[in-house]
Amino acid sequence: MRPLSKIAPAWWDYTTLGREILDAAAGITIDTLKNYERPGFKINIYDTVQEFYCAEALEYISAWQQATAGNPAGVCGPIGPTEQLPLVAQMVNSMNLDLKNCHFWGMDEWMVDGKAADIDFPLGFAKADMDLCFNRIRPELRMPAENMHFPSENPAEYIESWSKARCLLMQGGQGETKHWAFNDPVKREGKYKDNPPTPEEYRKLSTRRVDLHPITLMQNARTSGGGTVQNVPSAAVTVGPVQTWQAEKISIWHPGHHDNPFGMRLTTYMISKKIADTTVPMSLLSGHPQVQFNFLRGGFGVCDVEMH
Repeated sequence: MRPLSKIAPAWWDYTTLGREILDAAAGITIDTLKNYERPGFKINIYDTVQEFYCAEALEYISAWQQATAGNPAGVCGPIGPTEQLPLVAQMVNSMNLDLKNCHFWGMDEWMVDGKAADIDFPLGFAKADMDLCFNRIRPELRMPAENMHFPSENPAEYIESWSKARCLLMQGGQGETKHWAFNDPVKREGKYKDNPPTPEEYRKLSTRRVDLHPITLMQNARTSGGGTVQNVPSAAVTVGPVQTWQAEKISIWHPGHHDNPFGMRLTTYMISKKIADTTVPMSLLSGHPQVQFNFLRGGFGVCDVEMH
């Protein structure tokens, strides 16, 4: 039987992996990072914050430029990092880029009192997308409302929307549970008491309501609420692996303040070596045909002991 989590014994997470994987990942340095590229897995390193977020914003622009009336296309976008979102709006306005044939899928949303958070919820992801990006685009250039798709507590309409246009890009960050969107590890109960789901089982999950790992609650409290974990909902609705594999490219952005130095290394190592384990959900992307990791050099950090 695999060991209990060091962090949350009632859950699966990366601390239940074998020590050999954890130690190998910790040994990656910024100078060896590019060695972990392989066909289907590209690694970019940016030297400045400006380059990093400009490149992230340009991914939206590049995808939307490919959309036509006969071949609509779009982006599935994140909350975290969000620094690129105002840049996207600025670029669209400067380029006079008409978004009438473009689509956008929100990755996830909090669940509050049994329903997806509404547009006024302070921590809401749709609210952040609108405030930081879409409401800053000139009205005549804006995407039609029917082309903007946000998951709800009844996700059937959202799931069906993925058949309306090509998703050229799914762009996001990495949580401290090594998730994309809110695809967290599962609770250690029922059929998963002694072993986590297999990668094949997890890959079948579609957009759905999920309970959030304690690590995820603490991370969101830290990054979005000054540590006020009492304000962070314990459940969400998230895009699933089914939709993720409908996206032609997955692009993950690592500025260094979402996951820690070890976490960034662990998923890099596992995707590079094609080690898929559902206690590290991001590792399942090792099976996707086009994945890209993007690092800010100054945020990569080290895994050495540093006493403070």
